[in-house]
Amino acid sequence: MNTTSVLFYLFSAVLLLASFKVITARSTVHAALFLVLAFFNASCVWMLLKAEFLAITLVLVYVGAVMVLFLFVVMMLDINTDSMRQGFWSHFPMAGFIGALIALEMYLVLKGGFQVSDAPALSEQAVKFGNTRMLGIEIYTQYLYPVQIAAVLLLVAMVSAIALTLRKRKDSRYQDPGEQVRAKAADRVRLVKMDASVDEPATSDTAQGGKA
Repeated sequence: MNTTSVLFYLFSAVLLLASFKVITARSTVHAALFLVLAFFNASCVWMLLKAEFLAITLVLVYVGAVMVLFLFVVMMLDINTDSMRQGFWSHFPMAGFIGALIALEMYLVLKGGFQVSDAPALSEQAVKFGNTRMLGIEIYTQYLYPVQIAAVLLLVAMVSAIALTLRKRKDSRYQDPGEQVRAKAADRVRLVKMDASVDEPATSDTAQGGKA
């Protein structure tokens, strides 16, 4: 057993343990942190498989963006998960059976792609430039139109999300930054000149009548 095999089994064991802790951790923040650990170990496994582009994409996109967003949302909402976790272990046998069945089906479908002996040999160009550059060449030559269609769909989804978020509500109050910038000192404070007025003192008859 060489060093690559030892690292593969080590990263895989940590990945399985972190994945199990994601669904069994009592704290939502701890579950998100265990998911970050699982993503890191998955990227390490991809590095051992010489898939550097997928590894760095997993770290940058999921760990650097998605999981940070999850952590902010979880910490801001402060969701009480105790009521949501009631009856978890009572449903665990059925969930474990379904998970094992899905894993078996994935194994039966994907086992043909893990035959190392049947894998095609790498061309001299792939060895020279690396899989990242070859992946870019394949994406922007053979799969150019699917990539453009996916980009347009993502752009439409992003614009739609922004449009739904920026809808004005009648019962909401907001400030106009343009009016705030154009405001001057004369508009903020208005000095009004008024004539001085002095109240007349009360007469003695009025004061005595009030006492009576």
